[in-house]
Amino acid sequence: MYEEGFVNVTGGRVWYEIYNKEAEGTPVVILHGGPGSSTYSLKGLKALGKDRPVVMYDQLGCGKSDRPDDLSLWKIDRFVKELGQVREALELDEVHILGHSWGTTLAAAYVLTKPTGVKSVIFSSPCLSAPMWEEDQKRNIAKLPAEVQETILRCEESGETDSEEFKAAIKEFNKEFVFRGEPDLEWLKAGAGMKNPVVYETMWGPSEFTVKGNLKTFDCTPQLGEIESSTLYTCGRFDEATPESTEYYAKLTPGAEFHVFEKSAHMPYMEEPEEYLQVIGDFLKKVDRQV
Repeated sequence: MYEEGFVNVTGGRVWYEIYNKEAEGTPVVILHGGPGSSTYSLKGLKALGKDRPVVMYDQLGCGKSDRPDDLSLWKIDRFVKELGQVREALELDEVHILGHSWGTTLAAAYVLTKPTGVKSVIFSSPCLSAPMWEEDQKRNIAKLPAEVQETILRCEESGETDSEEFKAAIKEFNKEFVFRGEPDLEWLKAGAGMKNPVVYETMWGPSEFTVKGNLKTFDCTPQLGEIESSTLYTCGRFDEATPESTEYYAKLTPGAEFHVFEKSAHMPYMEEPEEYLQVIGDFLKKVDRQV
């Protein structure tokens, strides 16, 4: 059974959908990346619905959700409250949480408020420390051709992150560290309207590499030892969320598991979808059996 609709949250309404609502397994809630992106690229995760309900929602400000013109809404604490409001409205008493990219930042911030009923957390290509992310991107940029490096650094310094040459350099970066497949241009075009760059720039900044928004000082690594739920960390071998940092987070989290998708960058759910679904699905089933 499929269900979709809207939930009232602080600041507006968010759109949600549930795949296989009647399934017996514990529901998994998907937290998309961004900030200000949407569930658009994550639709393949509905395949997890063969064992459980799969709940996806577009966070406020993007996708099919309301887009209020209020910059004060774009703060992590409000997004944490939003997740709690979605759970309450949909009566999700027990859940698994799967966050991807910025979704892991949100997942960590939420879980560290010690909500009840979270059986497991999956940090997929995590960003749990903005300062560490910045350092990792400096190292990643250094692996690119010299002219690409020069363009990225010069445009960031001069504030020309809207320039065509910066966008061309970003494409080179993305081919290495974000998505290693052949992009479907029609699919990308259709998904572009789902994003809200205002949310991204307010919270993160004008580019991926230097955090200038209100997440600049976010770093929950000192609290990772407090996570009590079963935990899985995953990333791609060539991920901008580097295997080194991802493993470091895992080692700080009691009993956490760690998996690298060997042929992927930042989007293994699209680059290696079968293995991704297998790894995630097996982990969720194992946690369900333990309880």
